[in-house]
Amino acid sequence: MRKRLPAPDPLLRLQASITGRDDRLLGWLYDHGAMTTDQVAAALFPSLDFAQRRLLRLTTVGAVDRFRPNRPDGGSYPYHYVLDQLGYDHVHAQRGLGPPRRDQARRRKQSLTSRRDLPHLLGGNQVFIDLAAHARTHPHTVLDRWQPASAFHEPGVFYRKGGDPQMMVLGPKGLPRPDGAGVWTEHRRSVPFFLEYDTGRERLDILTEKIAKYERLYAMSTWAWPVLFHLPSAHRETNLHHRLADLPGLDTVIATTTAELRTALNASPAEPVWQIAGLGTAGRMRLVDLPYTDTQHDTQYPTPAPTGPNGQAP
Repeated sequence: MRKRLPAPDPLLRLQASITGRDDRLLGWLYDHGAMTTDQVAAALFPSLDFAQRRLLRLTTVGAVDRFRPNRPDGGSYPYHYVLDQLGYDHVHAQRGLGPPRRDQARRRKQSLTSRRDLPHLLGGNQVFIDLAAHARTHPHTVLDRWQPASAFHEPGVFYRKGGDPQMMVLGPKGLPRPDGAGVWTEHRRSVPFFLEYDTGRERLDILTEKIAKYERLYAMSTWAWPVLFHLPSAHRETNLHHRLADLPGLDTVIATTTAELRTALNASPAEPVWQIAGLGTAGRMRLVDLPYTDTQHDTQYPTPAPTGPNGQAP
């Protein structure tokens, strides 16, 4: 009687068939919670149809799962993709994190499907998705880093040697909790940044309170990144700039753009859509041109010296 072979391990089967693009998607879902079909397609695939076929495959094997929230006025939104349990197994194995909880996918999906601020999460993710989509179609550009809000929730996360040790104990009431952070690179020049994604539902004084926390971070640190405020409208942006003009001695670089402007120009966040607070009528800047101070970043992402026509230093 022929001996029956054991069933192949699902994780090994997934890892044998997974692509680099799949791996990036699963890592993003692990870090950032949820992405819609359109977001996945824009950031990673040449067409929506291609993305849908691959997502169906990943869903069938149990790497991802999906749900469709209902619209308040009837109907439903597009599919939202999250990690399934096999996806957690893969990411944990790739990152050397040890086995995940066996109910981790179920618990995360329940959290996301009931999350009241899911549109805010998706909107903040969209800014980074748009950068990734820009990089996919523009050579010599890359979204080098995309950190979620959860990366900045622990006390001491902002502390670096030479900074104020008080940062080790200050909680979220004293220091900022950005909606995300990243590093954007063009032609080997790069800029680190924090993101604050605004839906327009908070009072403006809440936004200025957030900026006060970045000012405190600036005062206690040896480094400073620009803070990007992505706002819904020109009216909201103008009112925020008026508020900032009344703040004495603003040291943090606050740069704003709006969904209205970007839609009108069909522009990505990489393009010249950022207005720095306090510069009056100065034109808008590209993301990579925003100023920052961070020697650690400069060491990790060195900017090449300019060269002349013969490849020699000018």
